[in-house]
Amino acid sequence: MGGREEEVKILGFWASPFVHRVQWALNLKGIHYEYAEEDLWGGKSALLLSSNPVHKQVPVLIHNAKLLVDSLLILEYIDQTWVHRDQILPTDPYERAMARFWAKFVDEKLMGPAFRAMCSSGEKKVMGANSVTESLDFLERVLKGKKFFGVENVGYLDFALGWLAYMLEVWEEVGSMKIMDANKFPCLANWMKSFVDHPLIKDSLPPRDKMVVYFEERRKILASLFN
Repeated sequence: MGGREEEVKILGFWASPFVHRVQWALNLKGIHYEYAEEDLWGGKSALLLSSNPVHKQVPVLIHNAKLLVDSLLILEYIDQTWVHRDQILPTDPYERAMARFWAKFVDEKLMGPAFRAMCSSGEKKVMGANSVTESLDFLERVLKGKKFFGVENVGYLDFALGWLAYMLEVWEEVGSMKIMDANKFPCLANWMKSFVDHPLIKDSLPPRDKMVVYFEERRKILASLFN
């Protein structure tokens, strides 16, 4: 399977780390796709609302009229659909299960708390930042001795954690906080550099200055919810 004869479309939003995961996976597989940018705050399209009526969020993958939501599930679908291309998930059952475990950990224990820390202040910010630091310590140990979580090349867990490599620094600036310490987490620091320099990744990242402006706006809007 694969190629231009298939309908492969992503409904996305430029600043969504979840959308980038899906794009990276399709790029790794060499799958041509159409991308449709959604206006999440000004007016979501009828296609998005009908494609994901439960959450009304991106990403949505449309593949030959089949609709899929949830970025991690989409990654697995992509891997199992285009099996003749580069592998995304590990082939070993145990390693595959552990990759899923750590990807869920990333979303629940790292991304969410880091975003809330950016939007909060005072003791809540400190507690949030400390929680994220503790989570980074686990991932530092998982990564030790490897260039990528996928070992030889980027893969499932690299895509799940990819936002850290280019977005956490923006959240630190916007939230006036410091979470990532290269001296404390040297393996992660090296991984972050290798990830953003990877040919698959480096030309796909959103502009940093645009991200700063966007997350400044989100922080102001959401501050009252996290304080």
